[in-house]
Formats: sequence, structure tokens, C-alpha cells
Amino acid sequence: MTLRPTIDDIARAAGVSTGTVSRVINGKHTVAERTRAHVQDVMTSLGYTPDPAARHLSWRRGQTLGLSLDRDDPVLHPYHVLFRRALEAQTAALGVRLEDLRADLRQITRLPSAVLVLHATERDSRLDYLREQGIPAVLIGHQLGAFWVAPDDVGGARLATEQLTRAGHRHLAYLGRGDSQVAQDREYGFQDAARAAGAHTQFIPGDFTVLGGYRAVRRAWENGARFTGLFAQSDESAAGAIAALDDLGVRVPQDVSVVGFDGLPELPVPVQLTTVAQDIPRIASTALTLMQEAVAGRAARGEYIPVQLKPGATVAPPGGTP
Repeated sequence: MTLRPTIDDIARAAGVSTGTVSRVINGKHTVAERTRAHVQDVMTSLGYTPDPAARHLSWRRGQTLGLSLDRDDPVLHPYHVLFRRALEAQTAALGVRLEDLRADLRQITRLPSAVLVLHATERDSRLDYLREQGIPAVLIGHQLGAFWVAPDDVGGARLATEQLTRAGHRHLAYLGRGDSQVAQDREYGFQDAARAAGAHTQFIPGDFTVLGGYRAVRRAWENGARFTGLFAQSDESAAGAIAALDDLGVRVPQDVSVVGFDGLPELPVPVQLTTVAQDIPRIASTALTLMQEAVAGRAARGEYIPVQLKPGATVAPPGGTP
């Protein structure tokens, strides 16, 4: 069993004192920015995550951490469930309560102590409002001048698309064209990789759900759309797409190869889905570290979290077998 690195390990690797490492973890202002960045790089390289029960966050027991969702986002969306579970694994020991915020933040009489903003859009207005109200906030997405953390959506979409083009596919579709930052970033990565391979592309609007993926792909196919490789913006929409193709008599992957994004552990698909997996626990941990920095008044910063391609059984050469 691999031992979890300790503060002493970080200090030795970084060439600083354990006190300096502790001050970096706890967001103290007494550490030079160059030293802080060096220590944080060492923690990342060693896979160190501070023990939430041991570190002293700036918020107090009994305070609340709000999760600001889009009004149409289902609370029981699998990604949200996994993300919330990862947060609770760290906040429970601190006595910090999570609170789902579904309404317009301006309509909430009493805002939480701090807020994580999910389902980001470009120049998300929720951040401006929270800043006006003096509420520390972290965006699950990216925005200049804000605290933010996001998976590498563009790079992950490239990985997914390259998996299709390496298998020989040159007629590709992207399922998920929409207004969200996630959809746009993944579309950009898809376009970039498809262009590099000289592939023909088409775009199918759709949401992140199984039902949305099913309806969108079925409608597109029945209206004459044809492609041999499909990159879906989420694992759920990929599952819906596979179900729609199956109902239409189109075999996956023999007729159409499909790649998803998220790395969800359970999906309603007959075979293992080829997907790009997010590190949801690390995103949650980083969000809480950034929130600590926001509460402490540190300068805003952001961080991209690496993703990983997970090959499955839904990609094969055109007309071939996996």
C-alpha cells in the first residue's frame, strides 16, 4: 500500500521548513509568492492533499458552503452527486454544511458563508454579484480575475477525438453544442483535433442527460445525419446516444464509435464506454483549497486539473470490431 505523503515529506522535497509548508496549506500571507508556488508544485507532484480534519480553515464550524447550480441542473445528476460526495468527505469533519442553491442568487435573503459556482458560463454574473456582497466564491470553470478550478476540458476533448481519428474515423459528430462553458470548451477541443486529422465534422445540440442525448441523436439520424464517430460532451449523453443508435439498428462500435466524457462509474450501457475521466476528488479538494485562499483574502488564481482517457469497448475502426 502506498503511504500518503506527509508535511515532512513536502518540506524535505521543497527544501523548506515544515512551518513554511503549514503556512502555505493554511493560506497565510507570510510566505513569499515564489516559495508558495514552489511548495504547491511539490505538493501537486507528490499527490499531497491536506487532511481536512487537521488543517485550520478560515471558516468556522456551523458555517455553510453553498453550491450554486443552474436552475435546470438536476440535483441528483450523477456528476453532482459524485462532486458533492467528494466535498462532504472533507467538509463533514470541519462542521461545514453544504447547501444547494437553485434560485437566482439575488433572490436569496441570506447567502451562505461561501459559494462554489457550478455550471459556468462566460463572464458568469453570479461571481460579480457574490463579489458585491462580499461572499467568497470559487468557480467550477474558468474566468480571469476569479478563483476557479476546472478539468482540462479542451485537452480531454482532444484526447477523445484523437481516439476516434486514430481508429480511422473521418466523419465525426459532436453531441452537446450549447451555451455552457463546458460544452464550448469540449467543442473547441473536438474541432481542433478533428481539423488536425482532416476529418469532416457536424454538430448536434444537446444537454448532458441520457434522455437529451437519446432525443438529439435519434432526431439527427432520422433527419439524415450520418457519421462513423461520435464524441458526446458527457458520459450520460453518450449513453443516450448509444441507446438511440441501437433502437435505430445502428451498431456500436461496428457502425458508429462513441466516446464520452466524465468517467462516471455506473452507466446504462451494454459495454464499457470509452471515455475521458475527470479526477472529481481532486477538483473538489482544489476547490476547497481555493476557497480557503478566497476567505483569507489571497490574490485570485485558477487551476486546471488533468484528465485521463479510459479506453473501453465503444471504439473500433469504421465497419470493424473493437
